[in-house]
Amino acid sequence: MQTQFAKVNEDPEGILSEVKCFALDMDGTIYLGERWIDGAKAFLARIESSGRSYVFLTNNSSKNAAVYVEKLKRMGLSVEEEKIVTSGQATIHYLKRHFPGKKVFLLGNALLREEFLQAGIILEEDNPDVVVTAFDTSLHYEKMCRVCDFVRAGLPYLATHPDYNCPTEDGFIPDAGAIHAFINASAFRYPDRVIGKPNEDIIEYLTTRVNTERSHIAMVGDRLYTDIAAGRNHGLKSVLVLSGEASLEDVRGSEVKPHLIFSSVREMIPFL
Repeated sequence: MQTQFAKVNEDPEGILSEVKCFALDMDGTIYLGERWIDGAKAFLARIESSGRSYVFLTNNSSKNAAVYVEKLKRMGLSVEEEKIVTSGQATIHYLKRHFPGKKVFLLGNALLREEFLQAGIILEEDNPDVVVTAFDTSLHYEKMCRVCDFVRAGLPYLATHPDYNCPTEDGFIPDAGAIHAFINASAFRYPDRVIGKPNEDIIEYLTTRVNTERSHIAMVGDRLYTDIAAGRNHGLKSVLVLSGEASLEDVRGSEVKPHLIFSSVREMIPFL
Protein backbone atom coordinates (compact mmCIF):
# COMPACT_ATOMS: atom_id res chain seq x y z
CA MET A 1 0.00 0.00 0.00
CA GLN A 2 1.20 3.50 -0.84
CA THR A 3 1.35 5.46 2.42
CA GLN A 4 2.36 8.83 1.00
CA PHE A 5 0.96 10.86 -1.84
CA ALA A 6 2.26 13.66 -4.01
CA LYS A 7 2.01 17.30 -3.09
CA VAL A 8 -0.59 19.19 -5.09
CA ASN A 9 0.53 20.96 -8.28
CA GLU A 10 4.11 19.65 -8.13
CA ASP A 11 6.16 17.27 -10.28
CA PRO A 12 9.57 17.12 -8.59
CA GLU A 13 10.67 13.94 -10.40
CA GLY A 14 9.75 15.21 -13.86
CA ILE A 15 7.21 12.45 -14.45
CA LEU A 16 5.23 14.47 -16.99
CA SER A 17 8.34 15.10 -19.10
CA GLU A 18 8.45 11.35 -19.90
CA VAL A 19 4.83 11.19 -21.10
CA LYS A 20 4.24 10.85 -24.84
CA CYS A 21 0.46 10.34 -24.78
CA PHE A 22 -2.13 11.61 -22.32
CA ALA A 23 -5.25 9.47 -21.81
CA LEU A 24 -7.76 11.99 -20.52
CA ASP A 25 -10.95 11.27 -18.67
CA MET A 26 -13.73 13.62 -19.76
CA ASP A 27 -16.50 14.11 -17.18
CA GLY A 28 -15.00 15.94 -14.21
CA THR A 29 -11.57 16.25 -15.81
CA ILE A 30 -11.97 18.22 -19.05
CA TYR A 31 -15.53 19.45 -18.66
CA LEU A 32 -18.64 19.30 -16.50
CA GLY A 33 -21.78 19.00 -18.57
CA GLU A 34 -21.41 21.59 -21.36
CA ARG A 35 -18.90 23.71 -19.45
CA TRP A 36 -15.13 23.53 -19.91
CA ILE A 37 -13.13 23.15 -16.73
CA ASP A 38 -11.05 26.33 -16.52
CA GLY A 39 -7.84 25.99 -18.50
CA ALA A 40 -8.71 22.68 -20.15
CA LYS A 41 -8.58 23.97 -23.74
CA ALA A 42 -5.22 25.62 -23.10
CA PHE A 43 -3.98 22.35 -21.60
CA LEU A 44 -4.96 20.42 -24.74
CA ALA A 45 -3.29 23.00 -26.96
CA ARG A 46 -0.10 22.79 -24.88
CA ILE A 47 0.02 18.99 -25.22
CA GLU A 48 -0.03 19.30 -29.01
CA SER A 49 2.39 22.24 -29.19
CA SER A 50 4.87 20.22 -27.10
CA GLY A 51 4.85 17.48 -29.73
CA ARG A 52 2.83 14.99 -27.69
CA SER A 53 -0.61 13.52 -28.20
CA TYR A 54 -3.80 12.91 -26.29
CA VAL A 55 -6.94 10.85 -26.48
CA PHE A 56 -10.11 11.09 -24.45
CA LEU A 57 -10.64 7.88 -22.49
CA THR A 58 -14.07 7.72 -20.90
CA ASN A 59 -16.01 5.06 -19.06
CA ASN A 60 -19.27 6.76 -20.04
CA SER A 61 -20.98 4.29 -22.39
CA SER A 62 -24.20 6.28 -22.74
CA LYS A 63 -22.71 8.07 -25.76
CA ASN A 64 -20.77 6.89 -28.80
CA ALA A 65 -17.67 8.50 -30.31
CA ALA A 66 -19.63 10.55 -32.85
CA VAL A 67 -21.69 12.17 -30.10
CA TYR A 68 -18.55 13.13 -28.17
CA VAL A 69 -17.05 14.64 -31.33
CA GLU A 70 -20.21 16.68 -31.85
CA LYS A 71 -20.32 17.76 -28.21
CA LEU A 72 -16.71 18.94 -28.29
CA LYS A 73 -17.39 20.77 -31.55
CA ARG A 74 -20.29 22.62 -29.88
CA MET A 75 -17.87 23.57 -27.12
CA GLY A 76 -15.34 24.91 -29.61
CA LEU A 77 -12.91 21.99 -30.04
CA SER A 78 -12.59 20.14 -33.34
CA VAL A 79 -11.34 16.54 -32.99
CA GLU A 80 -11.66 13.35 -35.01
CA GLU A 81 -13.37 10.21 -33.73
CA GLU A 82 -9.93 8.59 -33.47
CA LYS A 83 -9.33 10.74 -30.38
CA ILE A 84 -12.30 9.22 -28.55
CA VAL A 85 -11.88 5.92 -26.68
CA THR A 86 -14.92 4.67 -24.75
CA SER A 87 -15.74 1.70 -22.56
CA GLY A 88 -18.39 0.81 -25.15
CA GLN A 89 -15.74 0.48 -27.85
CA ALA A 90 -13.52 -1.56 -25.54
CA THR A 91 -16.48 -3.84 -24.77
CA ILE A 92 -17.08 -4.41 -28.48
CA HIS A 93 -13.38 -5.27 -28.83
CA TYR A 94 -13.67 -7.75 -25.96
CA LEU A 95 -16.83 -9.37 -27.34
CA LYS A 96 -15.22 -9.89 -30.75
CA ARG A 97 -12.23 -11.58 -29.15
CA HIS A 98 -13.99 -13.73 -26.56
CA PHE A 99 -17.59 -14.17 -27.77
CA PRO A 100 -17.36 -14.01 -31.57
CA GLY A 101 -20.72 -14.41 -33.29
CA LYS A 102 -22.64 -14.65 -30.01
CA LYS A 103 -26.02 -12.97 -29.51
CA VAL A 104 -25.91 -10.13 -26.99
CA PHE A 105 -28.61 -8.68 -24.78
CA LEU A 106 -27.51 -5.08 -24.36
CA LEU A 107 -28.81 -2.94 -21.55
CA GLY A 108 -27.87 0.35 -23.16
CA ASN A 109 -29.39 3.34 -24.87
CA ALA A 110 -29.96 3.85 -28.59
CA LEU A 111 -26.55 5.43 -29.23
CA LEU A 112 -24.67 2.46 -27.82
CA ARG A 113 -26.94 0.00 -29.58
CA GLU A 114 -26.16 1.74 -32.87
CA GLU A 115 -22.42 1.48 -32.17
CA PHE A 116 -22.70 -2.25 -31.38
CA LEU A 117 -24.70 -2.92 -34.54
CA GLN A 118 -22.30 -0.95 -36.72
CA ALA A 119 -19.45 -3.04 -35.33
CA GLY A 120 -21.24 -6.25 -36.29
CA ILE A 121 -22.41 -7.32 -32.82
CA ILE A 122 -25.64 -9.34 -32.95
CA LEU A 123 -28.22 -7.89 -30.55
CA GLU A 124 -30.94 -10.17 -29.21
CA GLU A 125 -33.84 -9.37 -26.90
CA ASP A 126 -35.35 -12.81 -26.25
CA ASN A 127 -32.73 -15.57 -26.48
CA PRO A 128 -29.25 -14.08 -25.99
CA ASP A 129 -25.97 -15.87 -25.30
CA VAL A 130 -24.37 -13.00 -23.38
CA VAL A 131 -25.59 -10.08 -21.26
CA VAL A 132 -23.89 -6.68 -21.46
CA THR A 133 -24.91 -3.83 -19.19
CA ALA A 134 -23.92 -0.20 -19.77
CA PHE A 135 -24.82 3.27 -18.55
CA ASP A 136 -28.37 3.19 -19.85
CA THR A 137 -29.94 6.64 -19.64
CA SER A 138 -33.15 5.25 -21.21
CA LEU A 139 -33.61 2.73 -18.42
CA HIS A 140 -37.10 1.65 -17.41
CA TYR A 141 -38.56 -1.07 -15.21
CA GLU A 142 -39.32 -3.54 -18.00
CA LYS A 143 -35.67 -3.46 -19.07
CA MET A 144 -34.55 -4.08 -15.51
CA CYS A 145 -36.86 -7.07 -15.16
CA ARG A 146 -35.58 -8.56 -18.41
CA VAL A 147 -31.89 -8.13 -17.64
CA CYS A 148 -32.37 -9.58 -14.16
CA ASP A 149 -34.05 -12.63 -15.70
CA PHE A 150 -31.09 -13.27 -17.99
CA VAL A 151 -28.52 -12.71 -15.26
CA ARG A 152 -30.47 -14.92 -12.86
CA ALA A 153 -30.49 -17.65 -15.52
CA GLY A 154 -26.69 -17.72 -15.44
CA LEU A 155 -25.75 -16.21 -18.80
CA PRO A 156 -22.24 -14.71 -19.11
CA TYR A 157 -22.58 -11.19 -17.74
CA LEU A 158 -20.31 -8.33 -18.84
CA ALA A 159 -20.41 -4.65 -17.98
CA THR A 160 -18.91 -1.69 -19.78
CA HIS A 161 -17.64 0.05 -16.63
CA PRO A 162 -18.04 0.19 -12.83
CA ASP A 163 -18.70 3.89 -12.05
CA TYR A 164 -21.38 4.41 -9.42
CA ASN A 165 -22.13 8.03 -10.32
CA CYS A 166 -21.67 10.32 -13.32
CA PRO A 167 -20.72 13.96 -12.54
CA THR A 168 -22.82 16.75 -14.04
CA GLU A 169 -22.96 20.51 -13.66
CA ASP A 170 -25.66 20.02 -11.01
CA GLY A 171 -24.08 17.17 -9.03
CA PHE A 172 -24.11 13.43 -9.65
CA ILE A 173 -26.50 11.01 -11.35
CA PRO A 174 -26.59 7.19 -10.96
CA ASP A 175 -24.22 5.43 -13.36
CA ALA A 176 -23.53 1.82 -14.36
CA GLY A 177 -22.35 0.71 -10.92
CA ALA A 178 -25.70 1.68 -9.43
CA ILE A 179 -27.38 -0.47 -12.10
CA HIS A 180 -25.12 -3.40 -11.13
CA ALA A 181 -26.23 -2.99 -7.52
CA PHE A 182 -29.89 -3.10 -8.56
CA ILE A 183 -29.33 -6.27 -10.59
CA ASN A 184 -27.39 -7.91 -7.77
CA ALA A 185 -30.18 -7.12 -5.30
CA SER A 186 -32.60 -9.09 -7.50
CA ALA A 187 -30.45 -11.67 -9.34
CA PHE A 188 -27.68 -12.09 -6.74
CA ARG A 189 -24.84 -11.58 -9.23
CA TYR A 190 -22.44 -8.84 -10.05
CA PRO A 191 -20.85 -8.76 -13.54
CA ASP A 192 -18.45 -11.57 -14.36
CA ARG A 193 -16.17 -9.06 -16.05
CA VAL A 194 -16.10 -5.26 -16.12
CA ILE A 195 -14.31 -3.87 -19.16
CA GLY A 196 -13.77 -0.19 -18.38
CA LYS A 197 -11.37 1.62 -16.06
CA PRO A 198 -9.72 0.50 -13.81
CA ASN A 199 -9.56 -2.88 -15.51
CA GLU A 200 -7.01 -4.37 -17.87
CA ASP A 201 -9.32 -4.79 -20.87
CA ILE A 202 -9.80 -1.09 -21.59
CA ILE A 203 -6.08 -0.39 -21.08
CA GLU A 204 -5.18 -3.18 -23.49
CA TYR A 205 -7.61 -1.68 -26.00
CA LEU A 206 -6.19 1.80 -25.38
CA THR A 207 -2.64 0.68 -26.18
CA THR A 208 -3.79 -0.79 -29.50
CA ARG A 209 -5.33 2.58 -30.36
CA VAL A 210 -2.45 4.89 -29.40
CA ASN A 211 0.50 2.59 -30.25
CA THR A 212 2.48 3.82 -27.24
CA GLU A 213 4.23 1.89 -24.48
CA ARG A 214 2.36 1.99 -21.20
CA SER A 215 5.27 3.58 -19.36
CA HIS A 216 4.91 6.63 -21.63
CA ILE A 217 1.14 7.02 -21.19
CA ALA A 218 -0.39 9.16 -18.45
CA MET A 219 -3.92 8.45 -17.25
CA VAL A 220 -5.41 11.77 -16.12
CA GLY A 221 -8.71 11.72 -14.27
CA ASP A 222 -10.78 12.72 -11.26
CA ARG A 223 -11.60 9.31 -9.77
CA LEU A 224 -9.34 7.18 -7.62
CA TYR A 225 -11.12 3.86 -8.09
CA THR A 226 -11.27 4.08 -11.89
CA ASP A 227 -8.79 6.54 -13.43
CA ILE A 228 -5.99 6.37 -10.89
CA ALA A 229 -6.32 2.65 -10.26
CA ALA A 230 -6.18 2.07 -14.03
CA GLY A 231 -2.85 3.87 -14.21
CA ARG A 232 -1.34 2.36 -11.08
CA ASN A 233 -2.43 -1.21 -11.75
CA HIS A 234 -1.45 -1.43 -15.41
CA GLY A 235 1.86 0.36 -15.82
CA LEU A 236 0.70 3.87 -16.76
CA LYS A 237 1.50 7.11 -14.99
CA SER A 238 -1.50 8.31 -12.98
CA VAL A 239 -2.48 11.94 -12.47
CA LEU A 240 -5.39 12.89 -10.23
CA VAL A 241 -7.19 16.18 -10.79
CA LEU A 242 -9.34 17.62 -8.02
CA SER A 243 -11.89 19.17 -10.40
CA GLY A 244 -14.39 16.31 -10.26
CA GLU A 245 -15.25 13.53 -7.83
CA ALA A 246 -12.20 12.88 -5.65
CA SER A 247 -10.89 15.17 -2.91
CA LEU A 248 -7.61 15.20 -1.01
CA GLU A 249 -9.43 13.61 1.90
CA ASP A 250 -10.37 10.73 -0.41
CA VAL A 251 -6.69 10.32 -1.35
CA ARG A 252 -5.69 10.14 2.30
CA GLY A 253 -8.12 7.27 2.88
CA SER A 254 -7.36 5.37 -0.33
CA GLU A 255 -4.96 2.48 -0.87
CA VAL A 256 -4.57 3.71 -4.46
CA LYS A 257 -2.30 6.75 -4.62
CA PRO A 258 -1.72 8.79 -7.78
CA HIS A 259 1.78 9.55 -9.02
CA LEU A 260 0.80 13.23 -9.21
CA ILE A 261 -2.06 15.45 -8.00
CA PHE A 262 -3.16 18.72 -9.58
CA SER A 263 -6.01 21.07 -8.73
CA SER A 264 -7.06 20.82 -12.39
CA VAL A 265 -5.45 20.20 -15.77
CA ARG A 266 -4.68 23.94 -15.98
CA GLU A 267 -2.03 23.56 -13.29
CA MET A 268 -0.30 20.85 -15.36
CA ILE A 269 0.52 23.25 -18.21
CA PRO A 270 3.83 24.61 -16.78
CA PHE A 271 5.16 21.04 -16.54
CA LEU A 272 4.54 20.15 -20.19
